Formats: sequence, structure tokens, C-alpha cells
Amino acid sequence: MAVNNSLAKKQKMGLTAYLTQDAVKNQINSVVGGKNGTRFVSSIISAVQTTPTLQECTNPSILSAALLGEALNLSPSPQLGQFYMVPFDNRKKGCKEAQFQLGYKGYIQLAIRSGYYKKLNVLAIKEGELVHYDPLEEVVEVNLIEDDILREEAPTMGYYAMFEYENGFRKTMYWSKKKMLAHAEKYSFAFYKNGGAKSLELLEQGKIPEKEMWKYSSFWFKDFDGMALKTMLRQLISKWGIMSIDLQKAIDKDMAVIQEDGSAEYVDNGDLEENVVADQELKEVAPEENDSAAAGTSKQEGTSDIESEFFNN
Repeated sequence: MAVNNSLAKKQKMGLTAYLTQDAVKNQINSVVGGKNGTRFVSSIISAVQTTPTLQECTNPSILSAALLGEALNLSPSPQLGQFYMVPFDNRKKGCKEAQFQLGYKGYIQLAIRSGYYKKLNVLAIKEGELVHYDPLEEVVEVNLIEDDILREEAPTMGYYAMFEYENGFRKTMYWSKKKMLAHAEKYSFAFYKNGGAKSLELLEQGKIPEKEMWKYSSFWFKDFDGMALKTMLRQLISKWGIMSIDLQKAIDKDMAVIQEDGSAEYVDNGDLEENVVADQELKEVAPEENDSAAAGTSKQEGTSDIESEFFNN
């Protein structure tokens, strides 16, 4: 799904110029179809404009990540949180590349579309809500806080995920927050090297000085619950669930840079700029405003200058 582009190896070509090349346009149309080209290009532009560090990434890596998301019928919109294009510093190549990262909402979308699941749920359990969980019988008893506002403000003590097939087979999983913290420290170098659980606790208490906030850019710091929910779904579905081809592909290429030949290169998670994901997830920008800011002044309704050049050539 990537595009061969020797010019990109010699110098950084602007994204506009890159997208208007005939070879790139043909590649996009072969994946998304001519009628969907405008929407696809707009989504790339919006993502890059929303995330300034993406502008420093190689154009082929941006396009490859976006094409993979498109092939899975997932949206890169930060508001939907289905998948992200995350910049990281590829020290071996001496450049920044965009990594494909699946969001927990993307897991849910792909699982639902498979048609196997009658029920699918993942939830943060707040302090005082868990009455009992039996891992042998997989029976959970909770008493949820009824006031939504109070529940949202309450500290999280664990995470619960479950699915039920159409044929009645059911599987559940519960992790304490302590177990999730250990998981994060093991698999996220950015989280571990900056203090892990201890730093997260100070951050949640507002005890981190503003001048030191740059150290806590990992998504595990900025949205620990969001990363935890994704982890729960990945653990549950990959071990016990029936996976469609699309879901297998998404899990296989999650957290990877998609190369020009379509292969996935998995990178050291210590190099990831996970703050980009958090910034995208937390931005409260209306899609219309986001698209407008990305597209600039339109020459025709719903079409930016870049898109006009792309589809009129």
C-alpha cells in the first residue's frame, strides 16, 4: 500500500507536491477509488495540520499509514480515535517516520464488523465499585456509581473487558490498576524511564511542576485509562477472540511503520513520540473546523486548493 518515490529519499518534498504526483494519485485511487479520493486526501491533510510533528515525517510513511487505515475502513479523525499516525524518530535512518497505531475504538469497530460478537465491552472500574471478581468462573460483581459526573471524577482501581459470541460463548477479563501499571512499565520505555507509576501518581495529584511537564509526554501519562482499555481489548481478543482478516492485519501492524513495500517495521517504543496520540485524542476541535484549517481557502464547495490540484490533474 506504500508508494515508491525516489525523490523522497533525496530531499523532503512538501506534502502537497507529493500528493499531486501521478504515481501517488494512482496509488491512492487504486486503494480508495476515485470517488473517495477527495475525502481521503482531506483526512491526511487534517491529520498533518492537527499534528505539526507529522510534517517532519517522510511523505511515504505518512501515506502508507493512512492507506492502511483506509484499507481497514478506519478513520484517522482524532475525535473518533480509531487509529493514529504517530511520528517517531528513526535513528537508524536519520529521519522521522509516521507509525500506524490502532486506538481502542478501532479494536471495537473491527471486532463488531466481523459479525462474531453479540456483546463487546471494556470499562474502567472506579474505586469502591468492584464487589467481587472470580477469575475461575469469570463472574464479576460491581456496584457502579450512579452519578456520571462523580463516577468520572473517581480514581480508577482496575479495568474490565468482556465479549460474548452470537453462539453464546462468553469471555471476561479483569486487571487491577497495579497490574496495568506493571504492564506499562514493562512495554513502554518512555513511561518507565520517566518514573512510571510514581510519576503518574504525582501527575494525577497535580504535583509535577509545569517546567517539567515535557518529560511526561507518553500517552501512558496523558491518557493512562485510554491505553489501558486498548491493552485489555488486545489481550482479550488476541488470546480468546475470533479475529477477522482485517482485525488480524490491524493487530499485526499496530505500533509499526509501514514500509514502501507494504511490510511492517516495529520500532523501539523508547523512540515513540506518544504525546502526539494524546494531543490528537484530547483536542476538542470540530471536524468542520479541523478540515477547514487543514484545507485553507476552498475554490469549490468541499474541496481545498490541494484537493482541487489533486483531482483536476
